[in-house]
Amino acid sequence: MRYYLGVDVGSLTVKFVLIDEKENVLFSLYERTGGNPIRALQESLKKLNLFFEEKKLEKNIAGVGATGSARYLASAILGADLVKNEITAHAQGVLPFLPDVRTIIEIGGQDSKIIILEEGRVVDFAMNLLCSAGTGAFLDAQAYRLGIDVKKFGEIALRSKSPTPIASRCSVFAESDMIHKQQIGHLVEDIVAGLCLGLARNYLSTLAKGKNIQEPIAFLGGVSENIGMRWAFEKILGKKIVVPPHNTVTGALGVALLVKKTNPQKSKFRGFDISDMKVECSSFVCKGCSNECEVICAKIQDKIVGRWGDRCGRWSSL
Repeated sequence: MRYYLGVDVGSLTVKFVLIDEKENVLFSLYERTGGNPIRALQESLKKLNLFFEEKKLEKNIAGVGATGSARYLASAILGADLVKNEITAHAQGVLPFLPDVRTIIEIGGQDSKIIILEEGRVVDFAMNLLCSAGTGAFLDAQAYRLGIDVKKFGEIALRSKSPTPIASRCSVFAESDMIHKQQIGHLVEDIVAGLCLGLARNYLSTLAKGKNIQEPIAFLGGVSENIGMRWAFEKILGKKIVVPPHNTVTGALGVALLVKKTNPQKSKFRGFDISDMKVECSSFVCKGCSNECEVICAKIQDKIVGRWGDRCGRWSSL
């Protein structure tokens, strides 16, 4: 049996998905990076190795795909056969479960995106990389400040009978407004519900502005686990929100499916021993032209295994 591994490394989390030749998901993992994506990749690889040993499966990785904001890092460390952007990967990961999907709402740790599809093809998209309002990191911070478990955030929001209006255009203003509403005596559940509604409106009025949002609508990313945010989108749009299987690891699943389709003759996968090796990254500014690109260099056991970040390919092609 041949297996295919999809890896999605984002700003806050690492996601692994392993599929077999029949595209069954055998293993999935969703872990926080803790500010150290290299270590998180190595620890995740150890868990995948343990899975193979426990299931007594042959460790025949026939292909590795990488996606996410740190996809080039993951590719250099693990030895990826395919590197794809998050838009393509997420669309591919949804289609097996929702083949007629028209809209994908994805909200991750520190960014968010919307993807519009027609007949299974991406025709439009938008990404927000500049503001954290509405992302997983922002919701984590507000749950901590309110003294509640972020896993119960949505549950608490649904208790509200009168959601409190919260200024949610900006994460700084949203937090200030929440503090003010607490000080004047608003209930926690009303504040939480108001925040969910405000963040959903912010997403729809900025990132989704001008987009043709049609059903079926899929909701992906860590924030899709928050039933309060699902409720908020459904209330504002007046449309059903679908959370498909593997909603938190869809990007990893999508790139695993894509690398399987490419059917590499021989995988570049570096093996499980990478999890115990010395891996480090450094950078330098190239002075070759006026662009002054920051070039990232990855090393394993002091040997250069990858460079990226240059626009012209001067360094990445070496």
